[in-house]
Amino acid sequence: MSRIQLALNVADIDEAVTFYNQFFGVEPAKRRPGYANYVVTDPPLKLVLIENAVDRGHGTLAALNHLGIEVDSTDDVVAATSRLAAAGLATEVKDATSCCYAVQDKVWVHDPNGAPWEVYTVLADAPEAAPNTWKPANGPACCAPTSEPTNLNACC
Repeated sequence: MSRIQLALNVADIDEAVTFYNQFFGVEPAKRRPGYANYVVTDPPLKLVLIENAVDRGHGTLAALNHLGIEVDSTDDVVAATSRLAAAGLATEVKDATSCCYAVQDKVWVHDPNGAPWEVYTVLADAPEAAPNTWKPANGPACCAPTSEPTNLNACC
């Protein structure tokens, strides 16, 4: 099963969890300090909330952290990597990388505006967050590639 992932920066994790619990009618599948991870069945969605300073006046653009598609296996990540590379997209593969409180195999690409997208599979839970080292010019650090959005690099 594939599903879209949305990772959002939120100013107040408790406030955001309360809202999304009500909005989707489900509790987070994983909750850590400053972090919540939802697995929503309908619509099929992985929603990740990451507490960071957010300028509420800029709405969703300031709140976007990164985007992703969760797939079932490493083989699916490899297939996506091949398809994306064949389509002429620059890819950055990260195997067994710790990100968002999970060990993952993934491939990163960026859209024309620099928005980072990942295709990933979760290999295991990780009790600690990896250091958040990617910091866009106009926003807080996030669990995404560690360079500017137009350049691909390692995950957090």
